[in-house]
Amino acid sequence: MPIYEYKCKKCGNRFEHLARRLAETAPDCPKCGTPKPVKQLSTFSARVAVAAPASPCASGRCPGNASARSSCASGACPFSKS
Repeated sequence: MPIYEYKCKKCGNRFEHLARRLAETAPDCPKCGTPKPVKQLSTFSARVAVAAPASPCASGRCPGNASARSSCASGACPFSKS
């Protein structure tokens, strides 16, 4: 269900409306009751989930000292959660 943004022609009030159907008409202004508000252009936001690496070393950023880094390179990471 899309959320549309509107602006009242009379009082300038900006408001949102959750449309339950595509053919649904714009509601009257909730502030002054004027019919047929003007639909506004709006942006949207998208969020993408990214899986975290199994250990800090899997990302190539070993947090340990030089000996820990060498063991990470060999596959025996001391910081691994396994």
